[in-house]
Amino acid sequence: MSNQRDQWSSSLGFVLAAAGSAVGLGNLWKFPYITWDNQGGGFVLVYLACILLVGMPVMMAEIVIGRFTQESPVPAFEKAAKSLPLEKFWPIVGWLGVISGLVILSFYAVVAGWSISSFYYCLKWTFSGYSPDDLKFGDFVGNGPLQLGLTLAFSTITAFIVTRGIAGGIEKATKVLMPVLLSILVLLTLNSFTLDGAGKAIAFIFTPSPMKHAEQGILEALGHAFFTLSLGMGAMITYGSYMGKKESIVKASVAIVLLDTVIALMASFIMFTILFSFPSVIENMGKSTAGMLFVTLPAMFYTEMPFGNIIAPIFYILVGFAALSSTISLLEVVVSLFIDKMKWSRLKATGTAAGTIFLFSILCALSNGGSEWLTNFKLFGQADSGFFYTLNKMFFADKAGFMNAFDHLSANWLLPVGGFFITLFVGWVFPAKSTAAELGMLDASGNPTNAFKAIQFSLRFIAPLAIGYIILKIFLGADFT
Repeated sequence: MSNQRDQWSSSLGFVLAAAGSAVGLGNLWKFPYITWDNQGGGFVLVYLACILLVGMPVMMAEIVIGRFTQESPVPAFEKAAKSLPLEKFWPIVGWLGVISGLVILSFYAVVAGWSISSFYYCLKWTFSGYSPDDLKFGDFVGNGPLQLGLTLAFSTITAFIVTRGIAGGIEKATKVLMPVLLSILVLLTLNSFTLDGAGKAIAFIFTPSPMKHAEQGILEALGHAFFTLSLGMGAMITYGSYMGKKESIVKASVAIVLLDTVIALMASFIMFTILFSFPSVIENMGKSTAGMLFVTLPAMFYTEMPFGNIIAPIFYILVGFAALSSTISLLEVVVSLFIDKMKWSRLKATGTAAGTIFLFSILCALSNGGSEWLTNFKLFGQADSGFFYTLNKMFFADKAGFMNAFDHLSANWLLPVGGFFITLFVGWVFPAKSTAAELGMLDASGNPTNAFKAIQFSLRFIAPLAIGYIILKIFLGADFT
């Protein structure tokens, strides 16, 4: 096979693909949920500060590692850390990213598959009338064969796109997915202005207000600023490795962060307009964001919202496209490792990676009632005291279910720990001039500019302290799932 590494055909292709990786279900349900829970505008301001001070610098750092080495996460750290302090340790950080991608995609594909079912039911209800008995969420997620079928369908679509390569597959797909996703968001946003709650939604988002619990709100803003940009899971390192040397990492990072943030705010406006317009949604949404997205909202579309029978199918196309743009990047992280380390063809690497991940997806798909054993699964056993109980409590918050275990492990340990060491590596170990050169921030004398020094300050102090704070709070019981 050719040793020529694939590249994005344009800067726009990279920005749309990376933004697609960042824009996922978290933008559509988690950000609106935690913003609502933290009482709006004050939380949004804190979140924007966290994005600028933590999220964007760490994103730049990951892209720098990828483009400098032109490798996937594990060989990237092997190459970047050569002859540097702790040379043998840093590739472990790359492995954390790959493992994170595998673990997250295992359960993310299951949730993504729910969008297929929701779209089907919305089409059915649009033409034959809404029936709440059609989709009972507990029965739906507990239907093992159906869950496996939906997960397989979504996984197959993802794998097909990845087999087509970078420019011909991922880039081409995201050049369709992202404009369509944005168009649907604009359509839904315009429709939201016709609802009674639009004014209240705007005021809620953009009027600074005290958070209900300041420390918890800051913690959630920090956590989401980090997780929303696909940091710590190897995606930005992998995508950065396909970036041409003439492209600006800084401009691309700003564009990605801007797209991700605007989409999150638009989704929040849409959701909050619904909440303020139809109070019954607030009464029924409870503590389950999944239940709100896949049960409460469909009922509201068909029983209360004007033109909801038209809006509903379009909305779930949006959900499916947002999920697909993320699953593509997660699979590519694992595929790129096989290509770079094993020298496999893309077809073989994709088939092996997708097949392996689907085996874990089976366990996740059946752990919501499809299998009693998997639903009650705890990695370290069912003990309610002692050493193994402590391990379950520490790493999985003593949650039952294979899917819950994977979700908790990735969000609370793999991603923040990986991100923490990435900031230390780029901030303190990797040569500053090499980082500045990749960012295009060397002056005429070949020295790092003041703008670079500001980014370096964040990578050396602000970001590791912020992520370290997250890890400490997780150790003390905080939960980012």
